[in-house]
Formats: sequence, structure tokens, C-alpha cells
Amino acid sequence: MTVTIYDVAREARVSMATVSRVVNGNQNVKPETRKKVNDVIQRLNYRPNAVARGLASKRTTTVGVIIPDISNIYYSQLARGIEDIATMYKYHSIISNSDNDSEKEKEIFNNLLSKQVDGIIFLGGTISDEIKDLINHSSVPVVVSGTNGKDDNIASVNIDFAKAAREVTEQLIKTGAKDFVLVSGDYSKKAQEDVLSGLKDALNKHQLKLNNTIELSGSESYKDGVNVFEKLKNNLPDAILSISDEQAIGILHSALDAGIKVPEELQIVSFNNTRLVEMVRPKLSSVIQPLYDIGAVGMRLLTKFMNEEDIAEPNVVLPHRIEYRNTTK
Repeated sequence: MTVTIYDVAREARVSMATVSRVVNGNQNVKPETRKKVNDVIQRLNYRPNAVARGLASKRTTTVGVIIPDISNIYYSQLARGIEDIATMYKYHSIISNSDNDSEKEKEIFNNLLSKQVDGIIFLGGTISDEIKDLINHSSVPVVVSGTNGKDDNIASVNIDFAKAAREVTEQLIKTGAKDFVLVSGDYSKKAQEDVLSGLKDALNKHQLKLNNTIELSGSESYKDGVNVFEKLKNNLPDAILSISDEQAIGILHSALDAGIKVPEELQIVSFNNTRLVEMVRPKLSSVIQPLYDIGAVGMRLLTKFMNEEDIAEPNVVLPHRIEYRNTTK
């Protein structure tokens, strides 16, 4: 049978309020009483009922995390930052995989609310209008990490993708690139908008035009990159900007298999900088997003909302770096 707080109080011969104070770390309990209660808790293997405690305190110390693809290394690094900060602030996380499906996202969002979570972190590059509406009318605070919703009412943590794209494009133009292709996918429509803006700004400055924008209906995977190369192999650009590391590596390997010299004939830059970029040969040039920090700052921002702390800036832009490795000149 389930051991209750009443059982502990009876065995320890104290009030239930005293047991509650011990369980919740209240220091207003005599050391000998605390030891006696803890001994009983251990002997009876008592576990506080988190749901009941949440109903009493109106807080469950749980947060929901919605991830487009938990198997994607990009999101796993974001999630690690979230989890570490959640643990630091004594929150438990409920992680849900949405498959980047808007209907599933809505279902998960509402399920998390029904579980009385104290807050929600939404990961991903695309926020539909329906999700924006759910966020704006949510009964608990929501933070978006790894993207933003172009909505002043939605708290977010991100890098400046447009600025990063301008910097990358300027450097590639300096090395002689004139013909560019941008490749993205379903997970990064918002990031693509910003990257495309920065790319076009740099091209317009040098009176160059964008060759093509390929937006794949897929998960931005290695296989997607292989498919991209098949589309481009008869009319290769000088440079390809790819939103995803996995996707970029698929392009890279396909190019090498076809006898294309990288970076002499084709330059490739990705925008994730997961650990994969240094595992391939040649090493992949990439915009460095501080993935762990994006997750960690997102979670810290959420704790501020949940604890009603002062927030100077709800839309945080973290600094990026660009590492030019061996897929660029």
C-alpha cells in the first residue's frame, strides 16, 4: 500500500505539519525531531506525492520541454543546457517529441498544461500561428529557445542569424564565390528567413544574385543533404549555405564521391556547429551557435518568469562565432 504523510506522522509521533516541514527543508524544526522524521521516512520508504504537493502549493516544480526531434544532435545539446539549469533550480522536466508536427505540438502543449507544469520551453526553428496563439494565451510562462516568433510578446533565446549569414557571405565572396545556394528544411523555416535576409544583403552589396533557395520537406538529415546534391550536381554553385550540420555533411560526402574538390570547386558552410562538424574530413566550416548556452539561458529565463523576478530583456540574442575550417578557402 502507498505510504502517506499521515503514516509517517503517526510512526514518528509528530504532526503532519512537522513532517511537511521536514520534507520541504524548512529549518524551523528541531534537529532531533528532523532526524526522527527522516528515520521514519527512510524506514517506510515514503515518497512525497508531487501532484498533491503541487495542488496545495499551486506549483509542481515541473516544466515541459517540446522538442521537434529528440534524436537530432542539435536539439539534444539544447536540451542538455535546459536540463542542467532545471536541476540547479530544482525543477523536473517533462520532455516531449513533436516530430515537428503542428497538430502534435498543440496536443503536447495542452497535455503539459493539463499536467499542471509551471512553465514550458519550446524548441525549434518554426512556430506556427496556432502555436503563437497558444503561447500568447498560456496560463503559464513560455520561452522559445533556438528561434524566435517575431512577436514581442513571446520570450526567446537565439543568435542573430541574419548577421551571421552576412558575415559568412562576405567572407565567401572575398574568396571568389559568386554563385550561392541556401538549403534548409521543415525544422528551420524561421532561421531560413533570417539567413536568407543576411545572405541577400551581402549579395546585393556586391551586386550579386542568389542562385537558388532549396527548402526541403524533411528533417534536415544526412539523407536530405544527399538529395540536395542530386538536385544541384549538374549546376553546382560556388558555395552552399546549409542550415543543418547533418544536411551539410550529406552534401559534402556526395560532392566528394562525385569527384568534386572541396573547397576548391565547392565551398560549404553550416549553421549548427554540433560536434559532428569536426568528426568529418574535411572538417566542416560552421557558424557556432552556443547550443548549450541557448538551452541554459532559455531555462534560466523561464525560472525568472515562474518566480516573478525582474526581466530586463525577454528576447535574448546570444553572440555567435564563425569557424572557417576545411570546407571553405
